[in-house]
Amino acid sequence: MKHIVVGAGPAGVVAAETLRKLQASADVTLIGDEPEAPYSRMALPYYLVKQIAEEGTHLRKGADHFAKHGITVKQDRVSAINRAQKQVSLASGEVLAYDKLLLATGSRPVAPPIPGMDLPGIFSCWTLADARNIAARAKPGAKVLLMGAGFIGCIILEALAQSGAELTVVEMEGRMVPRMMNDTAGNMIKDWCESRGVKVHTSTKVTGITKGTAHPLSAALSTGQQLEVDLIVSATGVRPNIGFLQGTGLETGQGILINRHMQTNDPDIFAAGDVAEGRDFSTGESSVQAIQPTATEHAQLAARNMVGQQGAIHRGSVNMNVLDTLGLISSSFGLWMGKPGGDSAELLNRDRFRYLNLQFDGEVLVGATSLGMTQHVGVLRGLIQTRTRLGKWKDRLLEDPTRLMEAYLGSTQAVGFNAALLK
Repeated sequence: MKHIVVGAGPAGVVAAETLRKLQASADVTLIGDEPEAPYSRMALPYYLVKQIAEEGTHLRKGADHFAKHGITVKQDRVSAINRAQKQVSLASGEVLAYDKLLLATGSRPVAPPIPGMDLPGIFSCWTLADARNIAARAKPGAKVLLMGAGFIGCIILEALAQSGAELTVVEMEGRMVPRMMNDTAGNMIKDWCESRGVKVHTSTKVTGITKGTAHPLSAALSTGQQLEVDLIVSATGVRPNIGFLQGTGLETGQGILINRHMQTNDPDIFAAGDVAEGRDFSTGESSVQAIQPTATEHAQLAARNMVGQQGAIHRGSVNMNVLDTLGLISSSFGLWMGKPGGDSAELLNRDRFRYLNLQFDGEVLVGATSLGMTQHVGVLRGLIQTRTRLGKWKDRLLEDPTRLMEAYLGSTQAVGFNAALLK
């Protein structure tokens, strides 16, 4: 059996290793299009502030790790897929045959259509090469502009602020982390950042970039302000890497469409991670969830299905984000924005940067947002993912949202007791 995994990020690496464990005699090839050992993008901010060396970003330690595990690693780019002949063509000219193919090509950064985005000194913090360039410029006292305060932008914000640079953040939406936080939580994160010396402009766009006079770059803002900076980091969004699939006949939406076995419309081609558009646990609809826990879950399920374990069913990914912004921990789960007609409970202490918001559908907790309250993270996820019927505990949570652990124990123990009676 010949397995090819395209994409050397977390999903690709976990899938290749899982395939090797499940089929010791199979040929497993992992293809990545960067001239680096497989690494984690999530580790790049730690590299920026010198908490780790480049080797610390590597997903697996040791130059011979993959060889020792019987996985062939190729640093090349897939240029074409021939489904009829079950072959992939590489940019180098090499053609590889496969029995099962996994596409784990991840996402790519999207540059906003702003004049001047091609000037020197503007980078996305997406590759190790980007991180090298940013690290060389984001020095103490340097003026840095960060475009975008979404999840990825806020991870980069943490590193840039710790570098000692004078940091300004511009976000076009009305709050920070707009796809993860509601207005209350998003603006509390903004207040937190500003209290720590980071300038944050929400509801603001960069309209153009030119060469500066006192500094290399000058950014024009929609507010009329002009910022001269030494470095611009763009974190304005990503899109799944599906462009190379044109003409293959593989079905795509926002990403590569997959069924509950991680298969595409070709039963011998699978997809996992940021590039895959699969079932959303909360809505039942298809979506792309570009977070590492989902990538790892996808990878393991895909590998099991590639070796014929048809019982490995994707039950849907839970929308889950946990973020550390300059020491303030925030999280959101499931339908954090709520469901039409559903009840909600909220606890707010602006002065202490504490916030908890619960969203219900009937007796079931379907979404949650928390800020500065890390003790509830595991319970929130558990209640949402198990769709536990809270019964009387829902009313108690509406009165006091902090009683989550009591609600979890009370509801789950009651379920266990009732189930025992039915045996």
